[in-house]
Amino acid sequence: MPAISREEVAHLAHLSRLALTDEELDEYSQQLEKILEHVAAVSDVATDDVPAMSHPTPIVNVQRDDVRVQGLTPAEALDQAPNSEGDRFQVPQILGEE
Repeated sequence: MPAISREEVAHLAHLSRLALTDEELDEYSQQLEKILEHVAAVSDVATDDVPAMSHPTPIVNVQRDDVRVQGLTPAEALDQAPNSEGDRFQVPQILGEE
């Protein structure tokens, strides 16, 4: 007995709003049968000793040690700014804000 019948293909086609001819229903039911056979074959593969993974090869994130360095002073940061006000960058007003 096939795993998927012609009536099931017709039902799926109806749900998908596909208008299929009788020949297409027969063809698709055969194709889906073959697909399900291949899925079953893949499912039968012995994977008990294979750990679950998200990638076929191990992924190692290479990270460097954090080294603390001196940052810029406010004066150094604002040194090349076109406009500044106090210890802040001065930018054009947007959206009519005060």
